[in-house]
Amino acid sequence: MTDLDTAHAAMDAAPDDDAQRLRFYERLADTEVFLLLASEPDGDQITPEIFDIADGRFALIFDREERLAEFVGRTVPYAAIPGRGLVGMLAGQGVGLGLNLQVAPSEMLIPSEAVDWLVSTLENTPQEAEARLTEVNAPRGLPEAVITGLDRKLAIAAGLARFAYLAAAVYDDGSRGHVLAFVDAVPGAESSLAKAAGEALTFSGIEAGAIDVLFVRASDQLAGHLAKVGLRFDLPEPETPHTPGAPGMDPNKPPRLR
Repeated sequence: MTDLDTAHAAMDAAPDDDAQRLRFYERLADTEVFLLLASEPDGDQITPEIFDIADGRFALIFDREERLAEFVGRTVPYAAIPGRGLVGMLAGQGVGLGLNLQVAPSEMLIPSEAVDWLVSTLENTPQEAEARLTEVNAPRGLPEAVITGLDRKLAIAAGLARFAYLAAAVYDDGSRGHVLAFVDAVPGAESSLAKAAGEALTFSGIEAGAIDVLFVRASDQLAGHLAKVGLRFDLPEPETPHTPGAPGMDPNKPPRLR
């Protein structure tokens, strides 16, 4: 069972549970998928194999190379792409996704409307604001779904920061909330970390709420206080980079549809 299999099973078992549906689409966005191509890539340009059926037009994706191979039964061109990158390329083109068809319990047809919805959801960006903290305390009152969502999301932010603390916060204007403080973030990774935190909240199924994000150094006095009262999330060390084996495997050179 892959992460997508597990998320799909939970969604399938509770068809009226919006939170389970959100978690499935979050896993789809965060999973590297293997896209069946119509022809060999031309530089950084790729042409998906598109299937026209009664339900619409679909590109085929698989969450394991072995599953793609089992489906086609022969050597075929493909591209390995993060799910969020693929839906971004397909947005607005009227193309849905056929996921793991005939080879896994997570097989399903994802309509083009769902692809467009996921893209618009992922495009939500955090808003910058200035505020002065006057007090931080142990976090309280947050739904468990938010905690597990943050834990899951930060687990894939390998190497972007050492760790993070979640704490209750009081501001100089008397307002209260929660803050997620990243410790020793890699320069330039701030926006990615803030977006990850925002997505964790969005896909947790909580209709309203916000978590402020800030960045501190381990030597800061605030970091020391957060260590005493905050809930700590450890970010994993980055994996050793591997040599890309197919178009799209190199995140610094994403393919383009043609």
